[in-house]
Amino acid sequence: MSTEEQSIDETNSSESRAQDHEQEEQDEELRLLLLPDVSSLPQTPPSAVESNFVSYFALDFMKPGHDQYIYRHANGLCVIGLAPSHIAFKDAGGITAVDFNVGKSDRSEFKVTGKRKKNAQHFESNTALCKISTSNDSFIVRCCVKGSLLEVNQQLIKQPDLLNTAADREGYIAIIMPKPADWLKIKASLVEHQEYKKLRQVS
Repeated sequence: MSTEEQSIDETNSSESRAQDHEQEEQDEELRLLLLPDVSSLPQTPPSAVESNFVSYFALDFMKPGHDQYIYRHANGLCVIGLAPSHIAFKDAGGITAVDFNVGKSDRSEFKVTGKRKKNAQHFESNTALCKISTSNDSFIVRCCVKGSLLEVNQQLIKQPDLLNTAADREGYIAIIMPKPADWLKIKASLVEHQEYKKLRQVS
């Protein structure tokens, strides 16, 4: 082999090694992207609520201890329910009954239809949604946000215990769609999750 041929071989070999090294670096970068550092991952994966909603809380709404949550979806829908610090949970035995027959109508009987949500009832933030009962007392749960009531959780009528076991998920009370302007007004009076945890000293 001539010196020139040897030089070409060495050059090709050097370029090949450089390409291999570059490919290895790219593979490593891709691996790090696909497999994040385990130590940086949360101990528990985020729930569907944490992934899709922003959590707000109405504290002492209308009465002391009447704490409720409002989970707001990116599309504007608000899921309403009882915050962990709601006074009803302090009663021994928890919540025993849910009654949507409040005010002048039974909230569980109305139906909305179609994309435009025809027949939706428009409520103020202080409108009663339902009455919840414990063995010792009863409490009124309110809308917290002004808007159109799209749905109440009828499961709670037959399974009130959902409020004791899964109030932040299957035990939600209702779904309301506020107008953007109305949402901005009420948002100013709400607290976000971190502040809520600090104020109510809940985990």
